[in-house]
Amino acid sequence: MTAVVPLGLEEFRLIRELILKYCGVVLTDDQRGYVERRLRERLAFLSLSDYRAYYRYLRFDPAGPQEIEDAAESITTHETYFFREEYQLRAFRDEILSSLYESRAGARRLALWSAGCSTGEEPYTLAMLLLEAGIPRGWDVRIFGSDLSRRVIAHARRGTYGASSFRACPERYRSLYFRPTADGQHELSREVRALCHFGQLNLVDAARVALIGKLDVIFCRNVLIYLEPTARRAVVDQFYRRLSPGGVLLLGHSESLLSMTTAFEPVVLSSDLVYRRSAHQSESLPPLSPSDDSKRPVDADPARGTR
Repeated sequence: MTAVVPLGLEEFRLIRELILKYCGVVLTDDQRGYVERRLRERLAFLSLSDYRAYYRYLRFDPAGPQEIEDAAESITTHETYFFREEYQLRAFRDEILSSLYESRAGARRLALWSAGCSTGEEPYTLAMLLLEAGIPRGWDVRIFGSDLSRRVIAHARRGTYGASSFRACPERYRSLYFRPTADGQHELSREVRALCHFGQLNLVDAARVALIGKLDVIFCRNVLIYLEPTARRAVVDQFYRRLSPGGVLLLGHSESLLSMTTAFEPVVLSSDLVYRRSAHQSESLPPLSPSDDSKRPVDADPARGTR
């Protein structure tokens, strides 16, 4: 195996600028060692001996765009599991869902998006909750799961999971919607998988995000905290555009829009605060106020992943 020269600060800053431009993820100087460890395998795969050569490969080789995607995948982990942040899922099932069925009764259509879905546990959890609540006859209900990583999307499509994915999953759901496999895994039922569709998607790619169509619910939990302020703002703008009037955005417990925009209406539920797109006609977020969070530091650690 080719010996790899340690990642210098200059090379690190050059590479992190490419990552930032590609997906909006922020890397700080104190994460240089972590990035070096994560990317060392990529250099070995390409038979490169130093990170300056790797940077040149990313910038100038015809395969560079694909390698930037691989690099971004390498520096993030994808920690998730079924029924994560159960209090929020309870609010979705008990309060949001019934309201949407009532307001969308004319169209008889419900579209949900799990943005940054990792290996798929979140969209599949939503599907189980929808089935448990009962989908009205004649309704078209679809759940779209997306992630920056093609690898985790392939995992999600397989629909087979190990024990760690069930650490917060009530036993009744595992009994109802999974079957054990010969290798000790659990495979999802067809009725759950039929509701879910997956695709690789970079959230800062506005043109591709626009292809999703109109949505009623967006789950984007523990993603925005890893983005630099401009990218975060752009992603929230795309969420606003994708949501139909009255649609709902659910974020992670450490994320908030309160200092970013007034376009969404905060809705206090029994166990959560969510954000609803108001009914006015503007298709873009209002201008930022001087106190918006673009001036606030980003305190996320990409080592914790995009989920």
